[in-house]
Amino acid sequence: MLRYLPFLLVLALWIYAFIDCLNTPEEEVRGLPKVVWVIIILLFGEVLVGPVAWLVAGKRRHAPAGGATPSEWQRDRRARFVAPDDNPEFLDSLKDSGDKKDDQKDEALLKDWEADLRRREEELKRREDERGKE
Repeated sequence: MLRYLPFLLVLALWIYAFIDCLNTPEEEVRGLPKVVWVIIILLFGEVLVGPVAWLVAGKRRHAPAGGATPSEWQRDRRARFVAPDDNPEFLDSLKDSGDKKDDQKDEALLKDWEADLRRREEELKRREDERGKE
């Protein structure tokens, strides 16, 4: 199995370069026309000259949008990420999306619970005072 590994690696590189060449827009191809690059990759694929030439010299490589290097882009992306609970825009959208009737019902329910809690606390306090007097 190990003796087939070099052949499989060459085949994988050959296929990758061929598909990459076919999928590359004509404007991004350097040096030669795209058809010539395909022929070079196919003819010299077994000795790795064609695929390596395509990867090194055939395709125009450019930096991400804005001219930033990948590490700068990743740094900017991490710096801009804000968790939803820290994002004021997200929190405002939650406030805006709530229905006024639902908010009023929730407020009324909360007031009822608070009143019930106060009543129960007073009742418990009265019972304790009655027990303390006996």
